[in-house]
Amino acid sequence: MPRKITIPTLDELHALKAVASDELCVVIDLMSGCGLRNGEAYAANLERMVADDVYRITEQIEGRTRQRSRLKHRKPGEFRETPMPWTVRESLLRYDKEHGTDMNGYLLRTQRSAHWAHTTLDYQWGAAKERAGITRRLNAYSMRHFFASNCLAKGIPITDVAEWMGHKHINMTFKIYRHLMPASIGRAARLLNEGL
Repeated sequence: MPRKITIPTLDELHALKAVASDELCVVIDLMSGCGLRNGEAYAANLERMVADDVYRITEQIEGRTRQRSRLKHRKPGEFRETPMPWTVRESLLRYDKEHGTDMNGYLLRTQRSAHWAHTTLDYQWGAAKERAGITRRLNAYSMRHFFASNCLAKGIPITDVAEWMGHKHINMTFKIYRHLMPASIGRAARLLNEGL
């Protein structure tokens, strides 16, 4: 049985961004548009835009300690790359133009810290949900589910989605998102029938 997940609608995504802080918009864009984990989004950095349409994820910010750390399921120095839609690229560039970065290119910081933490996200997420009038049980991690569902709905292979999301094994991706591909069995049956 697949793990129950909640996927925001596009309308909910837009409603959240309409009332969110500029910082939270960056997190929402990176998670929903590129599939980053929370801590990876906290490490948003202009230097990670390695092409017009590629974002390289090299580290994460540990959500409790606010310390830089290696990626989950990766050795020190390893990275992964994900497609970067132009809306995400524009979001990062707009944030830089309006707020700048620190001397290392990081976008997100608070008045008291060089990096975001889970408490920062929890507070801003809750406030944005309330202002947007969203009562469904959405959490910030739901943005990552939006990314996966958007990819699969567009016919992108689940193997690519698993790699971009940084899952250690494709089995994890398959268990969580298989139900988002219900047409694959029916489609296969129709195609196979043509050959019989």
